[in-house]
Amino acid sequence: MGLTQGVFSLTSELLEGGNQTSTFEFLLWGLSDQAQQQHILFLLFLWMYVVTVAGNLLIVLAIGTDTHLHTPMYFFLASLSCIDIFFTSTTVPKALVNIQTQSRSISYAGCLAQLYFFLTFGDMDIFLLAVMAYDRYVAICHPLHYMMIMSLHRCAVLVTACWTLTSLVAMTHTFLISRLSFCSKIIPDFFCDLGPLMKVSCSDTQVNELVLLFLGGTVILIPFMLILVSYIRIVSAILRAPSAQGRRKAFSTCGSHLVVVALFFGTVIRAYLCPSSSSSNSVEEDTAAAVMYTVVTPLLNPFIYSLRNKDMKAAVVRLLKGRVSFSQGQ
Repeated sequence: MGLTQGVFSLTSELLEGGNQTSTFEFLLWGLSDQAQQQHILFLLFLWMYVVTVAGNLLIVLAIGTDTHLHTPMYFFLASLSCIDIFFTSTTVPKALVNIQTQSRSISYAGCLAQLYFFLTFGDMDIFLLAVMAYDRYVAICHPLHYMMIMSLHRCAVLVTACWTLTSLVAMTHTFLISRLSFCSKIIPDFFCDLGPLMKVSCSDTQVNELVLLFLGGTVILIPFMLILVSYIRIVSAILRAPSAQGRRKAFSTCGSHLVVVALFFGTVIRAYLCPSSSSSNSVEEDTAAAVMYTVVTPLLNPFIYSLRNKDMKAAVVRLLKGRVSFSQGQ
């Protein structure tokens, strides 16, 4: 909470003493500039947002109320579902309000706040996917030592470390963006993000770009490489397993995780590590990539993890029927 309060304090100070004013507003380009598409987009994104929140909340409740799922794997899955709810809630509700009211404005302070929370939850998603890959590696490659390696204390330390790192990274980017002057009010995206904000700045953004390249590369590529190494070791261990049924079960569990990883990291790398021009086609491609990792991936997580996991399906069914198990004896 201290880091979160700090970013708001920082924003207020910069608004008072910087070159921006409390009345300054940005205009978000939105999901489309075609008037006839607005109603369809509103209904589509409202449906996706409701399903995303409901699906991920169902996973959190199912894991929380079923003691059979109180294991490191499901602890990280519940954490991922919580983050996905927060992550998509930083962008989609504002986009829906703008479509419905036909107003694309967002205040300067609101833009910085959205940027901070978007980066925090987005980076947390990345770190959790890496932690989940490590968890699966330990479970499959070192099953006899799993509970000792992935103890409750270590799980708590991992999540706390992820929160601390993501908050610091997000605060760094937010501070650097707040130092810029803006010669255009129109942000070429449907939310406040680093790339679009730097494009409309008339200040020198070289420092911002270098920090984005360094921190972005670190936050994105290192977890991505750790995930790849974990799954190479996992696949190698699975192929050595004597049981065909065991191989199928392991591939099924890991396969669903890899689907999320490929979709999420593919679009994130495209958005942050592959520079684009300011042409209209490029803006549309950037917006499409942003929709994939901010809306589609959080939407798919509940279906991938629930429908391909027998324990999760059973827990969800018990939750929906009101038969939850709060104690080991049930």
